Formats: sequence, C-alpha cells, structure tokens
Amino acid sequence: MQDQMRSYLDFEKPVAELDSKVDELRALAASGTDITDEIGRIEDKAAQALADLYLNLTPWQKTLVARHPQRPHFNDFIKGLITEFTPLAGDRKFGEDEALVAGFGRFRGEPICVMGQEKGDSTESRIKHNFGMARPEGYRKCVRLMEMAERFGLPVLSLADSAGAYPGIGAEERGQAEAIARSTDACLALGVPNVAIITGEGMSGGAIAITTANKVMMLEHAIYSVISPEAASSILWRDGTKAQEAANNMKITAQDMLRFGVIDSILKEPVGGAHRDPAAMIATTGDAIAKAFDELSGLDADAIRKQRRQKFLDIGRKLG
Repeated sequence: MQDQMRSYLDFEKPVAELDSKVDELRALAASGTDITDEIGRIEDKAAQALADLYLNLTPWQKTLVARHPQRPHFNDFIKGLITEFTPLAGDRKFGEDEALVAGFGRFRGEPICVMGQEKGDSTESRIKHNFGMARPEGYRKCVRLMEMAERFGLPVLSLADSAGAYPGIGAEERGQAEAIARSTDACLALGVPNVAIITGEGMSGGAIAITTANKVMMLEHAIYSVISPEAASSILWRDGTKAQEAANNMKITAQDMLRFGVIDSILKEPVGGAHRDPAAMIATTGDAIAKAFDELSGLDADAIRKQRRQKFLDIGRKLG
C-alpha cells in the first residue's frame, strides 16, 4: 500500500502533514536536488509521531481504526491463509447471504471450515456483501457448515468483522434473533475445536453468533461489544451524536476484553494499525491460529465441549 493511496483518520493529521512533506521533498529530489538526509530526518519524525500516537489510543480512536476501509477483511485473510478455499452458498431454507462467507479449505495443509463477515472494499462489493451485516440465512448457512464440520471432524475458524446483524424488516420477519441464537448454540455444541478472531468490529449478536469458541482472540485495535457506540448513544442520550462519549465509556477495546476474560489473547498490530501492513498482520494472525489449534489438539469431543463451556462460565463468575 503506497503512502499516497492511504487514507488518514482525523486524529492522524499530524502524521499526514509529515508524510505530505516527505512526498514534496521526494518530488524535489527527483529533480536532482540532494536532500536525502532531510527526507530521512522527516521520515523518522513521522514514524515516531505515528508510534507515539498509537501508543495511547482512546476507545473511540480504536473504533475508527477498527472501521478503517483499508483494514484487511475476510477475503484478504482467506487469500493469505487458506488454500483451496471453496465457499458454499445457501441455508437450504430461504437463500444465500453474501455478508457471511463460509466454506472449506486448507490451513497449512490441513482441512478446515472457515466462516466470517465480509464488508467489501469497493462500492460494488460493499453493496454485494451488505457491508458485512448478515441476515438470518447467513447464520443458518453457518449452522449448516458447522454441522458438516462436526460430521467430518474438521476444526472451525471464524473471523468476525461486522457492525452487527442486519436490522431490516425482512431479516426480522425471517427470524433474525432465532437464527443468531441457533448459530451461537451450534458453536457451543461443536465437538471439534473452534477458534474465533475479531479482526475489526465485533458488534452485537452478529459477532457472538460465530465467535462462541474454544479460543477467542482480537486484533490489537479491534472492538467487541453488545451494541455499537452510535446505538448506545441513541439509547442512553436520545442523541446519536454522542457516539464518541459512549465508546469511551463502554469498555469495548481488546485490552478491556482481555482484562474481563472475554477473550484469550490480543494479536499485536503493525505500528499505525493493520491497514498499514496487511501482509504482516495476516501472517501474525496465521501463527496465532496455528498455535490455538495446536493447544486444542489431542482433546476428544467431550473435552472440547467441556473446555469451551468452562471458558464462558468463568466469564460470568469473574465479572460477577
């Protein structure tokens, strides 16, 4: 990803100004002026400013990073980690939902079932995938694939990145809440290992439906919550403009989730967020997935279920 193609968040303006200065100096250097040392000095200053900025992000700033349009999405992780990926379509009841992509492939040579929300990376693909907001048929498709994975003894990997399940009238008429509940139950009932990673936004039951796993991890600047900051703002203050205040008080960051015992570990992102070096983030994620499955290998179906059940029981006991 080239610097000139990168979009900056509002709080990154100091870094954007330094990067712009570097671009100006590089253009000047191309004309024959020797200013290599000056370019290097400003590049170092920009890198340090970026590191300092990301060292103490507020929850709202993390929310903006988690939503960054250039952050790696489900399809990027599939291309980088899964070979021979074959997506399956339809819930065998109503139709296909392209917000939730699910299928089978190979992870480091071993067969695996993979599912997750895809937000899209262009206007056309975002509309196609409904911005990652799944309908009931998407969750029922995931249940269908989890049952297949169980039948064939294949581990399940979930990658969550969604602003929430789709709240439209049609989705509610087709049983959105029931579909989410059944998907969550299917996760809990699996006799094969399942690992879940929140890569960006993990909002509401739309995320929980596929992340009730033996091992749950989050990227460093991802967020995880029962409700979005905007929705919380509307409910608490009858004012949707207080999303920033809501985010800063909701305990939605990966660091909060680890402290509460909701997740098992945090995957460190490249300086400046996963969108600045997607390849490195995908590689780090792959290593974490492999380690998580290794830790669960050797357990039989009953032990797998018992470990998962105990994990979620412990959350309530610790928070209680």
